[in-house]
Amino acid sequence: MLHRLYLSPGMFGFTRLASYDYFAHVGRALGARFEHAGHELETHVSEVPPTASLRRRAVRLGDLIASTAGDDGPIHLLGHSTGGIDARLVASPAAHLRSVPPDAPWLSRVRSITTMNAPHYGTPLASFFATTKGQQALRVLSAFTVIGLSIGARPLAVASVLIGLLSARDRPIRITLPIIDRAIDSLLALVDDARSPEVRVYLKAITDDQGAMMQLSPESMDLFIAGFFDRPGVVYQSTCSMSPMPSPRKWIDTIGKPWQSVSLALFTGLHGITGAYDRRYPCAFDAAESAEGPGFHADNEALLGRVFVESPTWSANDGCVPIRSQIWGKLVWAGFGDHLDVLGHYNDATPEERPEHRHHDWLTSGSKFDDAAFESLMDAIAAGILKSSA
Repeated sequence: MLHRLYLSPGMFGFTRLASYDYFAHVGRALGARFEHAGHELETHVSEVPPTASLRRRAVRLGDLIASTAGDDGPIHLLGHSTGGIDARLVASPAAHLRSVPPDAPWLSRVRSITTMNAPHYGTPLASFFATTKGQQALRVLSAFTVIGLSIGARPLAVASVLIGLLSARDRPIRITLPIIDRAIDSLLALVDDARSPEVRVYLKAITDDQGAMMQLSPESMDLFIAGFFDRPGVVYQSTCSMSPMPSPRKWIDTIGKPWQSVSLALFTGLHGITGAYDRRYPCAFDAAESAEGPGFHADNEALLGRVFVESPTWSANDGCVPIRSQIWGKLVWAGFGDHLDVLGHYNDATPEERPEHRHHDWLTSGSKFDDAAFESLMDAIAAGILKSSA
């Protein structure tokens, strides 16, 4: 059977940039599992504006599905981070999108929606990125992430700029725009001239439209939950992860390793911002308001308890999204890992011989995510998708 899978990237995500494919590891892993199960998987990646509004991103996803869905066969949506919200929005009967009329023929063929580390209830990090200081940090972090992952190099000077922005978020801005621009230029210098224009266009898109930053705040997502509902007959499954706050032991392990030390400091800043807790907007499931009933929630809590021994706290997060904000529908996998570990972007002690198969880490989070964790995550996602079409 032919299955069509539509992948939607997350915050400051992309399809392919600087010879780097956002969903390379996920697409390859799921394709192998479908083939092993005797099914064919046709994969499409949505080319979305990196930080644009959820509506604009969902319209792009809807256009892609409408133009490639064919006439038959099950359709599945998978979104990482913000991409998970895109997937839910494009399938919701309550949404009004130009690219998705209520009678779109492909809607009846949607069988599953998978969300990986998505901010269903918002994230405090989005609130920070919506500030003036946060917009600057977002631009530098985007460049840092794309280039660092694509070539496996992490310039310390740029990380230092980010640490300054993150650690001084409650004080007046002391890092000027020229310094930030020079930091970005130092990143782009690591990429050959043929690729630099492509990266600059990408960074300009982030500067021009940051609508998602305001929409992903806990306050805004509180309204999103009230206004949009799931499509009947579609299986909704989610995965979640968290990275513990770096311990003194982790800092000791970075002695004599300049990059790891700075990288850990940067992750600590992101983790601290994301872990902010507001009892009015806790970025978490509210059992009293759930339409699924207490039993469904109990199953998810039971999985969290088995994996983490103790139920995660309100502030537990993956460096970008609180863990309890990541849960929607049936939770099929949970584990330790940072926001990009789950996509296969983790430190691999035994990299593949082929460069495009190599795993490059995002930041030093100390989550100890590895090949075994990634394989179990892909097993759980593939099993859920295939079961939805049985």
